[in-house]
Amino acid sequence: MLQAADRGAELAQKLIESQHRIDLELLEQSRLAAEFVKTDFWDYEGSATPYDWIRINCHLNSNTVGDRATVGEWMAKLSESVKAVENREIGFNHLVTMARTAEAVGERFDEALLLKQARETSPGKFFHTCEHYRHASDPKAYANRQWEKYEQRHLRLSRWEDGSLILSGVLDPVGGAAVRSALEPLARSRGWDDNRQLEKRYADALVELTTNGGNLKVNMQVTTSVETLLGLVGAPGAENEFTLPTLPAQPRRGDPSRWSAGLATAA
Repeated sequence: MLQAADRGAELAQKLIESQHRIDLELLEQSRLAAEFVKTDFWDYEGSATPYDWIRINCHLNSNTVGDRATVGEWMAKLSESVKAVENREIGFNHLVTMARTAEAVGERFDEALLLKQARETSPGKFFHTCEHYRHASDPKAYANRQWEKYEQRHLRLSRWEDGSLILSGVLDPVGGAAVRSALEPLARSRGWDDNRQLEKRYADALVELTTNGGNLKVNMQVTTSVETLLGLVGAPGAENEFTLPTLPAQPRRGDPSRWSAGLATAA
């Protein structure tokens, strides 16, 4: 038992050291990416953009390329955060969120404040923290970003020859939260002998929801502050169990010209 514990401790240390080396390599790759986009080599090679060249030749997806290039562009202005990565105080993923936040917030960005929180939280929690920071810094810009997500909504329905229905699409955070809130109660396991995987339970829940006469009332609890309801600058975003920080006012479904404040007071 003691040998297993010793082996586990050894592997744990190696994992930490390995990830730190990866983080340092990612810092260097980010710096190179930021320098590369300023050249015209990608055009000479026949790529549409420098980001496309990096994506294809470095075998990365578009989001990853964007993250690396953004970090590289902001490294000089995020010197303390870069040092924190080098000193193992935070990880590269913290730095990605830091750079994206700095890019979004602009002159209001406070590296010292966010770096303190990055040192104390995981990358996932830090991302959530930065979403609140974006909302507090510029509620209007945050609202515009949420509207863009709403405008990207779509649902595709297609059929196989045997009549099976294929669903694919994207919902904005608030719409997605509403759907999940409706499906979650119906998708719960029915007991020890319920062998359905979660995906199958969700599929059954969707069918049950649509064949139940549409009488199910969806309850969504949204937590917010008075300052957020009043739309004051510096207020945090409202929160729902299934979404990132949102706003007290959301676009009314199907009517982009009007806004409804009902979401923030729903229970």
